[in-house]
Amino acid sequence: MLFNTIDFVVFLPIAILLYYLTPQKFRWIMLLTASYYFYMSWKVEYIFLIAFSTLVDYFTGISMENSTTKRKKRLLLILSLTTNLGLLFFFKYFNFAADNLNAVFGQIGIQQDIPLMNFLLPVGISFYTFQTLSYSIDVYYGRQKAEKHLGYFALYVSFFPQLVAGPIERFSRLTPQFKVKQVFTYDNLVNGLRLILYGLFIKMVIADNLAGLVDEVYAAPENYSSFDIFKGLMLYSFQIYSDFYGYSIIAIGSAQLMGIKLMDNFRTPYLAKNISEFWQRWHISLSTWFRDYLYFPLGGNRVAKQRWIFNIFTVFVVSGLWHGASWTFLIWGALFGVVYLIEYFFNKSFKITR
Repeated sequence: MLFNTIDFVVFLPIAILLYYLTPQKFRWIMLLTASYYFYMSWKVEYIFLIAFSTLVDYFTGISMENSTTKRKKRLLLILSLTTNLGLLFFFKYFNFAADNLNAVFGQIGIQQDIPLMNFLLPVGISFYTFQTLSYSIDVYYGRQKAEKHLGYFALYVSFFPQLVAGPIERFSRLTPQFKVKQVFTYDNLVNGLRLILYGLFIKMVIADNLAGLVDEVYAAPENYSSFDIFKGLMLYSFQIYSDFYGYSIIAIGSAQLMGIKLMDNFRTPYLAKNISEFWQRWHISLSTWFRDYLYFPLGGNRVAKQRWIFNIFTVFVVSGLWHGASWTFLIWGALFGVVYLIEYFFNKSFKITR
């Protein structure tokens, strides 16, 4: 169920109405049911995937909190990481890995083809996987108490407004909002609807119309001049931003109708003064996730210069792969890493403050 469909236009008002008509103590049931219905509208069978990830992280979280030894806690965290990242790899990256391995086998003369999988990528798997992993990691390090209520935890993983395209919320920020009674207010109604309409305009009027122009150039670049290809590239940058930004705004507006606040995911990134600031404004929930759960654990900037360069480059490459399973995205992430480092050392050499 896409946000810009009649199905969602019908679904959302019914969900909001039922939300406010349901007594507070049962609202988690209503929201979880609506979220699972929303998810199953894509492919019914995949509900078992998100339910499985939810159960694994729910029980490993409680077990980690009750563990008396660090070794057991570490094993439980590894179980959570391997389960969730394993599912993500299988559904999103298996064919990419198999394609490349088959190419390598062919080059060295090995007659062994790894069969490719023919299945639909589970919607939102990159988002809810990172969301639930942040919970497991926080519980492991003692930054978050384990949630004992399975229903609230399942709702955190599957909350329908931000399930498909984020923002990637932290447990400590989102779940407490489910547990307090949200009262219907005129401000939430007006502001939520305004955000939804604005998001639909950005998505359907700007992004979708730009997509038609961009697709023509990308489909047959040999038919266009260098200048036309350059224009296509520029239009694509605005198309992908408008598409993602529009979806995020609709998600924030939909949640606000229920009095639930989701974090801003974009802050005019193309107005950033440099690459560093751009990544502080673009897909903020993902950038901060990589900062907290990959960059800092690698050592951040509290390491030798060579190791810091490695840390920065690793984060950008992994970020590129997160966006898509192809060499295009991997190279895209690597290039951002290179440009970021060039900018950093240039500013440092000329003592330019960022």
